[in-house]
Amino acid sequence: MDRFKQIETFATVAARGSLSAAAQLEGVAPAIIGRRIDALEERLGVKLFVRTTRRITLTFEGSAFLEDCQRILNDMHNAEASVSAGGVKASGHLRVSAPAGFGRLHVAPRVAAFTAAHPDVTVTLDLSDRLVDLVNEGFDCAVRLGELPDSSLVSLRLGENRRVCVAAPRYLMQRGTPRTLAELAHHNCLALAASANPQRGWVFEQDGKIVTIKVSGTMECSDGAVLHEWCLAGYGLAWRSWWEVGADIVAGRLATVLDAFAAPPIGIHAVFAQRRHLPLRVRLFLDSIKETYAEPGYWDRA
Repeated sequence: MDRFKQIETFATVAARGSLSAAAQLEGVAPAIIGRRIDALEERLGVKLFVRTTRRITLTFEGSAFLEDCQRILNDMHNAEASVSAGGVKASGHLRVSAPAGFGRLHVAPRVAAFTAAHPDVTVTLDLSDRLVDLVNEGFDCAVRLGELPDSSLVSLRLGENRRVCVAAPRYLMQRGTPRTLAELAHHNCLALAASANPQRGWVFEQDGKIVTIKVSGTMECSDGAVLHEWCLAGYGLAWRSWWEVGADIVAGRLATVLDAFAAPPIGIHAVFAQRRHLPLRVRLFLDSIKETYAEPGYWDRA
């Protein structure tokens, strides 16, 4: 049991990034955590962490050992789950990351529903547009939009994200409806600020090729939710994701334009670390959001 406790403590310190954070999670003194790590390193005969007064980082041997430890811990959790309430009772803590805007609308509500259905699971939802390091930051899974970079992560396709060019009906009455991509130059386009959009353009498909159109207008913002509100208020055209504006389109608050030039949809994925067995709480959560996104009309009413 002492060996298993040392492994649990080692994995917690690696995920939390400090002895004090791991100690706070367990409700013990940091010195106890330190003694467990010291004992583990002495038994193994290698240094697992490089410790300074400011931070703690894994050594090469520590990184390799962590992967094996996580597999052992996951197998233990799965073994316990398989004999608990017929194998359908999830427990433990789940850490999920998602893009801020998408996460507020389409992940946070699923977290609330999931915890209601599985009261023995606690969840931390991190909403950030940065690409988190799942393993080193201790996340169980992350929701990501768009093409996935090559990595050791496993991906599960949850749905598709269409981008559409939209405007409020009153804007179109005042300024007219663009019929070609070239006509965007004569419209007030509400675009992401340069710092938030290095590509600096809207993506369409023309003559079988993907093209990026540089747009301009009187207002830009680094927050997509603000662009959405400006568009609803009739200030100009916006290029937004269907998950954000679908309900507005169905309700008539916004109208799509240039549909003939819409680029192919991109994927909505969940990613997680390569493991032989995912913890039950992770599998059930991913099943939950995938089933929700697959419901007919979900994106139009969400």
